[in-house]
Amino acid sequence: MYIGRFAPSPTGLLHIGSLLTALASYADARASGGRWLVRMEDLDPPREMPGAAAHILHTLEAFGFEWDGKVAYQSRRHALYRAALESLQQRRLAYPCYCSRKQWHAHARQGADGFVYNGACSRLTAPPPQAAGRIPAWRLRVPDETIAFTDGIVGRYAQNLARDIGDFVLLRADGLWAYQLAVVADDAAQSVTHIVRGQDLLVSTPRQIWLQRCLGHPTPHYAHLPLLTNAAGQKWSKQTLAPALDLQRKEALLRQVMGYLKLPPAPEVDKPQALLDWAVQHWRLDRVPAQAMVAE
Repeated sequence: MYIGRFAPSPTGLLHIGSLLTALASYADARASGGRWLVRMEDLDPPREMPGAAAHILHTLEAFGFEWDGKVAYQSRRHALYRAALESLQQRRLAYPCYCSRKQWHAHARQGADGFVYNGACSRLTAPPPQAAGRIPAWRLRVPDETIAFTDGIVGRYAQNLARDIGDFVLLRADGLWAYQLAVVADDAAQSVTHIVRGQDLLVSTPRQIWLQRCLGHPTPHYAHLPLLTNAAGQKWSKQTLAPALDLQRKEALLRQVMGYLKLPPAPEVDKPQALLDWAVQHWRLDRVPAQAMVAE
């Protein structure tokens, strides 16, 4: 059984890039006769927009999306993440890190996704004296080997985690769960088999594959969608002030993202759901371009 998912974060409202991801993940799941889940990734309360989670669900419904089962909320799944971390701790695959960001950045080099952690705490047998009373973060040990996979859109992608990323955080010192741990635990708990998401998350995938191996979880099939950019070449996102989806222009916006995904032009319809049905009937993942596109 194909099980896919769409996992927005309620740090803002859905925009054109969100709609592209929702449509592609939905069409890929339905075209395969599979299930399509919605998961709210609400693990960072300080960054959340009040009311955004409910607005996101309302927007999806307005565009005709129908998901299977109940919406999952990461904020209600702390026990799942705690169990995963404890499993790694018991096997000494995770260790406490007492470094402040300023401390370890001062001795780090740039890697594939920011600074590469230098492993300063990886060999400690006890907290250093200067860390007395400090709550540590928890990091996952990574191997000095290449983690590679074949993406459904991008093709082969590989990283040497030790060289390109370094031991990465699972639980932050402020008590918030890191995205990498939460997403892997959630995908496994929900039996997700296929993940269709944006290429901004491609760089995270080798970390997630390594974590899946450490936890004994199967690795899903991945397909990373082209990013939509503004005229300045910046990814359309909340940070670049991408406008929220206009519910008065549902059909026009759906047709716009269908064009980006190289779906054939749909006939005139009387409701958005008919456009989703057309997308499912004509879905071809192998036609989706890998290159970023400028969104009007």
